[in-house]
Amino acid sequence: MPVLDEVIRVVRDVAHSEVMPRFLRVGSSRKDDGSLFTEADLACQQALAELLPKLLAHPVLGEEMTEAEQTALWQAHRDGLWVVDPIDGTTNFVNGLPYFAISVALMVDGVSQIGVIYNPVSKEMFYAERGCGAYLNGTPLPLKKTVNPIGDAIAGVEVKYLRSGKLASRLASLAPCGSQRNMGSSTLDWCYLAAGRYDLYLHGGQRLWDYAAGALILEEAGGRLATLNTDYYWSDTVWKRSVIAALHPELFAQWHRWVRMNQ
Repeated sequence: MPVLDEVIRVVRDVAHSEVMPRFLRVGSSRKDDGSLFTEADLACQQALAELLPKLLAHPVLGEEMTEAEQTALWQAHRDGLWVVDPIDGTTNFVNGLPYFAISVALMVDGVSQIGVIYNPVSKEMFYAERGCGAYLNGTPLPLKKTVNPIGDAIAGVEVKYLRSGKLASRLASLAPCGSQRNMGSSTLDWCYLAAGRYDLYLHGGQRLWDYAAGALILEEAGGRLATLNTDYYWSDTVWKRSVIAALHPELFAQWHRWVRMNQ
């Protein structure tokens, strides 16, 4: 916990020194893959890359690095690697939508051991350490103890990256859940699921920094997760990993079965 406490402090400090002073004050550019980035993304990543190795001497892999740099770090540092998304939800950040977050994870042998996700607008700090539970600002997750039947469930769903047109079509017309949401920040989607604000989750392909912290937070909140390809989530493709998840086991069984049947 002492290292986790220090990670929380660093994330909060960097968010308020490098990100929030630039909120609604900076323009954006596009990377080669078409995604947005801003001066705030770069400043936040640089600050985290300087501070995190002082807590534990592992290098930082950040979203704003080149693919070659990311791949080299992943291959060379299986024994310990900080994985950082300086601003997840940059489109929201640029347009003034208060749904974005800073995400930091410590991964060892490809599995997350510490996860911290912070929304600096709402000041909600979600965090977990493997084997120690998940929390929001000191309160254990999930926040909601009741379980919605699947027909009333709220699902976080991102269909953009689904490989199967059949599944996307079925989600639009025959989904078993009550309603669907897509709010533009994968890291916060994980946290909302862990908190019980969502009941179900489906994403066709997240990058490493999108899931590294959030998947651990969900697991430590008692959630269940798999991918479209395998039931052991942490064994699937590193750089573009799908997810089927639910907070409660009985909902997970129903959601998992429906998704797999409709791929």
